[in-house]
Amino acid sequence: MLTYTLEKNRKDGLYEQLYRCIKADILSGTLRTGEKLPSKRMLAEHLEVSVVTVRNAYEQLMAEGYIYGVEKRGYFVSEVDRPLQAPAQSALPAAAQSEEPWLVDFAANSISEENFPFTVWSKMMRRTILEQDVGLLRPTPYNGALALRQAIADYLYQFRGLTVSPEQIIVGAGTEILYNLLVQLLGREKHYAVEDPGYRKIAKIYESNRVPLHHIMLDEAGMPADELRRQGVDVIHISPSHHYPTGMVMPIGRRQELLRWAGQQPGRYILEDDYDSEFRFVGRPIPTLFSIDKNERVIYLNTFSKTIAPSIRISYMILPPHLLEAYREHLGFYACTVSSFEQYTLAAFMEQGRYEQHINRMRNRYRQKRDAVIRMIRTGPLAHWAEIMEQDAGLHFLVKLNSSITDDELHRRASASGIRLMMLSDYYHDARESRRHILVVNYSGIALERLAEGFDRLATILEQEENGNV
Repeated sequence: MLTYTLEKNRKDGLYEQLYRCIKADILSGTLRTGEKLPSKRMLAEHLEVSVVTVRNAYEQLMAEGYIYGVEKRGYFVSEVDRPLQAPAQSALPAAAQSEEPWLVDFAANSISEENFPFTVWSKMMRRTILEQDVGLLRPTPYNGALALRQAIADYLYQFRGLTVSPEQIIVGAGTEILYNLLVQLLGREKHYAVEDPGYRKIAKIYESNRVPLHHIMLDEAGMPADELRRQGVDVIHISPSHHYPTGMVMPIGRRQELLRWAGQQPGRYILEDDYDSEFRFVGRPIPTLFSIDKNERVIYLNTFSKTIAPSIRISYMILPPHLLEAYREHLGFYACTVSSFEQYTLAAFMEQGRYEQHINRMRNRYRQKRDAVIRMIRTGPLAHWAEIMEQDAGLHFLVKLNSSITDDELHRRASASGIRLMMLSDYYHDARESRRHILVVNYSGIALERLAEGFDRLATILEQEENGNV
């Protein structure tokens, strides 16, 4: 009789777990070609699950050709090419072997899922269906639904001090889409620059577009304009209000310096990525570069992924007025990549003030979570080694570890202990050794109930290094 351990509280469900277990036994040869499987009722009683669970698993296996059924006889294992379809377990990435492989994951820059406003959002969805009716079936303009663009413009005026027309706003399904559109708009012959250290996906997107790409090393104020001139850069991608991963806020002097650089030659632009500006915990929000730009050289980008949920997949950019006609002429043929249903739902969410309420609530909860994490560092076993840095804004902060252990070795030992880390050195393009022992703590999605154990394990690693034990 087939015997498997099925967990009722896992997200993938009992029937899917059973399907995967039987499939693995078929591919490994544990279940041989032609072997008869237990009846649905017998297997259900043996595993203490419902007959429906077994039936669904068998039907999925039949649909994929792993088993076949014979009327009044039962189910049998099909002939499959096992050597090609049965990779070694060790070859699978950790994420594929387990639903949640890490005790603590400091690297995942996720949101706090339990705080998603499901009740309010579902009401907005129902309202959208009732109010829009068949309008939801019609295509939206290339730059997004007017209702959403107007709601974004109103929000930016009230809370970010930006005065923009809805016509300047382009809605897209994630900032990655917008980056690609901007390369097409500004031109692949231009030289683009990204921050070093910086968020690695941004560089990969520009590399995939085969544009000349420069990794500009940051100084204590951000990206230096002199280096941009020296390397012949035309377009820069920066996050001045809260740099990831250093947490740096670009001072006004450097902002003005970059604006002067952009205005000195035609065709130079600054792409201002304002990805988590809503979560500043000390003082007022930092004014945007876009708001102080007098020469129309700044393109502003933001996303709802951090404030609502990544799965919403709604981002937007604001173009300077002189680029609007060029965008319409060269890229207006693209359909908007966000469904009208989600656009109108988000518009209603913003128009009723629900977005503002949600931001305020999440800002308070993230502040409380950040404070709890910092408190656990300062009063727990890591206190001897840890120095906290850049904790006043955004959903991450830095911890300098006063230890001689290398970042690579810390990665290895932490991973073996069930802890996923990202060090500041991981975000450098060519200078991994230029910043050692600085941990990037992405805290927004961390489960606090497992954090104490995670810090205990990290402290043990550092203590072993200090005492010369491995």
